[in-house]
Amino acid sequence: MDEAMKKTALRMIPYGMFVLTTRSKDGNDVGAATVNWITQASFAPPLIGVGVRADSDAHQHIKDTSVFAVNVIAADQKDLAFTFFKHQERDGNRIGGEEFEESAQTRSPLILSAPAWWDCKVVGEVAKG
Repeated sequence: MDEAMKKTALRMIPYGMFVLTTRSKDGNDVGAATVNWITQASFAPPLIGVGVRADSDAHQHIKDTSVFAVNVIAADQKDLAFTFFKHQERDGNRIGGEEFEESAQTRSPLILSAPAWWDCKVVGEVAKG
């Protein structure tokens, strides 16, 4: 298949937009990144698969803590996705201008303006791509 055609075809796969949030091992640093590859892997137990760039701060935080959160972006929050395409610094209880609170179970940052989120613990990893 022609490379340009392959890229065009792959870009036709529908994706949602989510903000993955993490914290460092000491809890002082938080990270956030827009992700667009998430899939449900199981209903019972509830499992999801998430694609995370291996050279990102978020990936390192996940490796160090084995926890993260996935914040759902509503249809009218596309600007939120664009905010986290690049690195954002923590400012108190805000990152990228968005207020967050720590989840009770994993202490992962939960973006308060997100309509929903998943508080996640790593149960396995597939390192590919």
